[in-house]
Amino acid sequence: MNAILPRPAYEDSLMQITFSDDKPTFDGANLMVRFMARVDGEPVVCAITVEALEDHFGAGSPLESELMEAFDKGRNRIRSVCAEALDQNDGEGVVLHSGLFRVEGMEPDRGTAV
Repeated sequence: MNAILPRPAYEDSLMQITFSDDKPTFDGANLMVRFMARVDGEPVVCAITVEALEDHFGAGSPLESELMEAFDKGRNRIRSVCAEALDQNDGEGVVLHSGLFRVEGMEPDRGTAV
């Protein structure tokens, strides 16, 4: 089943950004995990670097099995940051690098009161 989930961030966007439950793919040549988004119904290829998965989502090595487990654990946060990045670049494909997860406005507790 191919469930489309609503974009969890940036509600004031003029674009409709969704993600399917399709399994991401490991790109060992470029040290990335690729996944698909849809922007206004059009498919857009996105990726997250191995470094980001190691730094922020607990991947212990660049082994495919560990990267996929880290992606699964961080899926909601990855999608949220990806949606922000897609909104900022007019829906063009994005590569999520480690530093992007430290950018103001993309932190995990955004919008919550302490």
